[in-house]
Amino acid sequence: MLLVRQVQPNDIFPVIAVAFETLPERYNPSIFNQFYESCPEGFLVALDNDSIVGFLIGIRTSPGIARILMVGVQDAYRKKGIGSALLAQFIKEMKTQQVTRVDLEVRTSNTVALQFYQKRGFLLNATLPGFYQNGENAYSMRKEL
Repeated sequence: MLLVRQVQPNDIFPVIAVAFETLPERYNPSIFNQFYESCPEGFLVALDNDSIVGFLIGIRTSPGIARILMVGVQDAYRKKGIGSALLAQFIKEMKTQQVTRVDLEVRTSNTVALQFYQKRGFLLNATLPGFYQNGENAYSMRKEL
């Protein structure tokens, strides 16, 4: 059974493993602890039978605005509503904190993610040249809540 909840300290290492498996960027593992300490309400995990199969990390960047920084779902669990459940829970939590807009970036080459966010009401805002470590461009996207 799928469960989405806030991250807990024992979740950090499994989240790092999912991030390594699902994201092309390589992050210093300490960044995950920093997000847990600074914005735990925006750090969500999806569990299937007590195993972490996905995560979302988002933060409030200013009053009324939040930003999704990372989303990862294991390949075997994609197209099963896990990303949607994580996103819905994040938006629900942000609304309780008077957030009225959510921003994010997505690789211009990641058409699956682009379509995922567009289907959920995110609109293209701008193209960000050389946004990623490897020089790849990103689309800035936003959703008014």
